[in-house]
Amino acid sequence: MKTIALEDKADIEAIISRCDICYVGMVDKEGFPYVIPMNFGYKDNTLYLHSAPTGHIIDILDSNNHVCITFSIDHELVFQHPKVACSYRMKAKSVICRGKVEFVEELDEKRNILDIIMLHYSGRMFEYGDPAVRNVKIWKVCIEEISAKEYGAPH
Repeated sequence: MKTIALEDKADIEAIISRCDICYVGMVDKEGFPYVIPMNFGYKDNTLYLHSAPTGHIIDILDSNNHVCITFSIDHELVFQHPKVACSYRMKAKSVICRGKVEFVEELDEKRNILDIIMLHYSGRMFEYGDPAVRNVKIWKVCIEEISAKEYGAPH
């Protein structure tokens, strides 16, 4: 079994589309990594996320908007020999993206992005009242770097 880089855009987007959550990593003011699981939407090389309008995460992003976002699927424990510990490993496929968070403020754009997120989970669109749209922080991350790998691929 080996690790191979995945370079086909369709393969990369398939991994992203199959994920229920992504993990968003950022660096806090003390220089420590801070990683959280989040719901997301993806369209046209851009990731969309949402959160509360204020709080610790927003404070971090206000001082440093660089993020690393990861996805992984198809986790499976495999081995070459059941009695040899070092022959065990996980098969999986993963994507790592880097970019900068921009906060979206315009209400109609926020509604469009909420639909992108909801389409990912429900396959349908919704109507959103102004109070709800005003009370959500929408993140837009244009992907600047992306890489993908398959772990445990056959030789």
